[in-house]
Amino acid sequence: MTSAALAPDAPVAAAARRRALTPATYAIVAISIAVVAIMAAPIVLSALASIKTAADASAIPPHYLPRALSFENYAKVIGFQAGLATYVGNSALVAGMTIAACLALAAPAGYGLARFAMRGKEVAFLILLAPIMIPYQAILTPLYLDFAKIGLVNTHPGLAIVHTILQLPYSIFLMRASFEAIPREIEEAAVIDGCSTWQRLIRIFLPLAIPGLVTVALFAFINSWNEFLAALIFMNRDTSFTVPILLVSVRAGKFGAVDWGALQASVIISIIPCLAVYLALQRYYISGLLSGAVK
Repeated sequence: MTSAALAPDAPVAAAARRRALTPATYAIVAISIAVVAIMAAPIVLSALASIKTAADASAIPPHYLPRALSFENYAKVIGFQAGLATYVGNSALVAGMTIAACLALAAPAGYGLARFAMRGKEVAFLILLAPIMIPYQAILTPLYLDFAKIGLVNTHPGLAIVHTILQLPYSIFLMRASFEAIPREIEEAAVIDGCSTWQRLIRIFLPLAIPGLVTVALFAFINSWNEFLAALIFMNRDTSFTVPILLVSVRAGKFGAVDWGALQASVIISIIPCLAVYLALQRYYISGLLSGAVK
């Protein structure tokens, strides 16, 4: 087809694009930009406060832009008590064990609830989801007493078990939805080929449910990384503390004052891993949340 034949279509396409930009479209774009600005404002303000001097950060009345750039707050956070690397390593270790435990338990449970016909399956599913309705603060004291008897207090595996208990019901819910979205014809073909139950799970369902697995891992990582109360109760040595405990400890300034600069610097540092993991796994996360939404 020649360029002459294509030329008459160009004005038509341009007119169609102009018609698509209706006032409603402009309103949606403006609202979206406003929402993004509102959501990003706290992060931007924290980043600006983290590079202020101590006097600048505590100035009254406060001002948003720093008068002089200073990285003393980041230096304080990096060298605080046992060191930033220790706290980040502890949080990463606990989050890694939580992810592994959630995947190892939620995948078989979700597969059984999605694919096996059994009496009382829906009741069992509701019982598994029931802990979501219980404030987790209410179970921390009994867990602490039980863990103290078996030596799991002040250990990273013990804290990972607590985080797994808190995250597991939602992980099972996500994995069941992911497995239910897989066509039954694929499972029937695997049965005809002689695959056992575990072979179908490992060779067929898990590769097809990667978005769901990534979503479970992402939720487990973010919740474990940011969890504060259980870490405060179950850990009592500074070398075992996680990043959220660092945020509370580093804010203490002279004579009981709050060191806002160091606090905001630690906030920015704690956000970076969560933001990096989310951006890297974003496409899996969105498809994993939508799996099972349409049948």
